[in-house]
Amino acid sequence: MVQIIISFRLHHIVSTSSDLAALSARLATSARIGLDTEFLRERTYRAQLCLVQLSAPDDAACVDPLALPDLKPLTQVLASSALVKVMHACRQDLEVLLPLTGLVRPVFDTQIAAALTGLPAQVGYAEAVRRLLGRELAKSHTRTDWSRRPLSPAQIEYALDDVRYLLPLAARLQEQLARLGRLDWLAEELAALEDPGALTIEPDNAWLRIKGLRDLDPARARLARALGAWRERCAVEHNRPRGWILDDTLLREIVVQVPRTLQALAQIAEMPPGLIKRRGEELLAQVRAAEVPHPAPPVAGRARPDPVKAALVKKLGAVSQAVAAELNLVPEVLATRRDLEQLADGRRDGAVLRGWRRAMLGERLLAAL
Repeated sequence: MVQIIISFRLHHIVSTSSDLAALSARLATSARIGLDTEFLRERTYRAQLCLVQLSAPDDAACVDPLALPDLKPLTQVLASSALVKVMHACRQDLEVLLPLTGLVRPVFDTQIAAALTGLPAQVGYAEAVRRLLGRELAKSHTRTDWSRRPLSPAQIEYALDDVRYLLPLAARLQEQLARLGRLDWLAEELAALEDPGALTIEPDNAWLRIKGLRDLDPARARLARALGAWRERCAVEHNRPRGWILDDTLLREIVVQVPRTLQALAQIAEMPPGLIKRRGEELLAQVRAAEVPHPAPPVAGRARPDPVKAALVKKLGAVSQAVAAELNLVPEVLATRRDLEQLADGRRDGAVLRGWRRAMLGERLLAAL
């Protein structure tokens, strides 16, 4: 029987180290706690943690990191292997907390669990609570600036709602997954959250996250890597968003056009004169370091669709759709179109050929090739 706690012993903001230590001590006696954060990153590279919400079966609080010298009393609780942290769509929260508290583990992500029961892959917290617990959550403070103080009682209540239902939601989902025989699936998915490397970006790999840089010739790939790494290091050094250093669109145009002079840089559409003045020589240094031949190789045009590959992807998609229907899952939970395209290209290292996905779908996809 899932119990829903509506009132708590504590629902004020914890803003002193002594109060945080006392809260941490109480939370440490629980088997599970709910955890969420509010943060801002519009003007900075590193997110500014503005609020940490925590809940236990009969206790909840908002912790104010802006008023505290550090979160050390909480670190042991968040890292304790004996205490499960229940979160929803937790990757960004884990990333924000990593430099402040270390890796939060182990985690029960209710969004991941919900997807394995048949709900949409990206189901929101409020929607999951509505569907599974029959509760409607307020939406009045979705655009709150959580860095402003003081927070009103209504804002605090809104923030607490983000953890108030996490424990009963996790219990309901665990019941459903046990009934479906999918707890092993969940364990496999959650294990991936314990890799701290997945929460940080190596500068040399930053370019791989930029859209529109696939299928480059080797020289332009070197340039894309160099520009991505340079931008990442600058963003970290100055604590500014990547796009404030160099917009993705401009980065792609530099890769395509390979400018070798300040004048050539200035010819790129929408290139701000101020950027050329401040960073022009640095950008040209990345071009030189990439050793792109002069003249640069012709830009590869968009390849015409391969009808054989398209037919194979369609065939694999039909298999995936059929298996998803059998399991009552959204197809993308099993395999994305990108997964299917990689299979059609001959790759055999994708997620669909590992673990429970291979057993449920991967072998059937291989048989269809």
